[in-house]
Amino acid sequence: MNTTPSTPRNLKVGVSLHVRKGGQSLWENGIFQNCLFLVLLLRELPQVAQVYIVIGGDGSAQEAARLVEDVPAPIMTMQEAAGQLDLMIEMSAQVSREWIVGFRERGGKIVSMRVGNDYVIDIERMIFDRPNALLISRAPYNEVWTLPQYEHICAPYYRSAMRVPVRIMPHIWSPLVLERAMARDEKANAEAPAHFGYRPGRRRWRAGIFEPNICMVKTSEIPMLCCEAAHRMNPQALEHVWVYSTLAKKQHAGFAGFAASLDIVKHGIATFEGRFPFHQMMSTCVDVVVTHQWENAQNYVYYEALYGGYPLIHNSHLIGSCGYRYHDFDCEEGGAALLHAYAEHDANLDAYRASAQAFLRTLAPDYELNLKAYGDAIDALFAVEHSS
Repeated sequence: MNTTPSTPRNLKVGVSLHVRKGGQSLWENGIFQNCLFLVLLLRELPQVAQVYIVIGGDGSAQEAARLVEDVPAPIMTMQEAAGQLDLMIEMSAQVSREWIVGFRERGGKIVSMRVGNDYVIDIERMIFDRPNALLISRAPYNEVWTLPQYEHICAPYYRSAMRVPVRIMPHIWSPLVLERAMARDEKANAEAPAHFGYRPGRRRWRAGIFEPNICMVKTSEIPMLCCEAAHRMNPQALEHVWVYSTLAKKQHAGFAGFAASLDIVKHGIATFEGRFPFHQMMSTCVDVVVTHQWENAQNYVYYEALYGGYPLIHNSHLIGSCGYRYHDFDCEEGGAALLHAYAEHDANLDAYRASAQAFLRTLAPDYELNLKAYGDAIDALFAVEHSS
């Protein structure tokens, strides 16, 4: 006997989306956008006849439709999905073990697509007695799919804790959501439209730090120290440092003491702000994006900054030669990278943009290698045995 892929055509595929009552923003976290980009990709596959958004949570179909308006897709409930789908991709809304058992009994295939650093999130929540995130439910998934950024730390966790094969899948992104958000803003502010995209020629740069500060994999402290190092080396380089998503943190005594020790705070150039859509802040307040991640090297903020031609100071090994890289937690090197960008970005802007666009193309939902990876994964799920 040998096994060869024989994927049936006309598959009905669902992607789960957690929708809460009262509405939510597409910009709250990356997973909502990831759902939309996955829908775009699945629509391109010859195996797939229709892609559905399957809603979990207490939100309504109308609220779900507003959340996915940039990539409209038919919406169904979990109950409808149980009887109609061939493949369910659990993504934003986790599916119950009972649902999965019943779905598989009628021949459906189910994949859990993990796009967050679940190991760190789960351990933090266990240690600090916070509400659960990923639930290890012993549900019989066919596979877990995750991203290259989690191959080192999360893939073994999924494989052992969930007792299921793990497949590494490409990270995908499209400027579609960003462009439509900007178009809506432009329409709403027609008298004074904002301009997204790097503009050369400023004597001093305004730095933006956009880490969410929800989990230790993406926090503001190292970017603040990168800006601090740059400011100490060249006090004329930075006009302002906007530290977003820190309104709650600045009330914490430890963070307040850390911030107060920095020259960028003592000299009045750093301020601590709420969380806002990235493109709006970049259009009005920011020239350079300073970032840090730990085991989370693929981020939409990076892609959006590169798309706009903005200098990106980062420590990611998964975005090719784009941006200005420092390594690991080396904030002194990060400060030097920031000053290197400050000195050379304007002169090399055309080459920077060309390099960024070439890299971003490899993330597209219709990029050939991405389509092949997801198509091959679906083929493997539906492989059937044939006599040799």
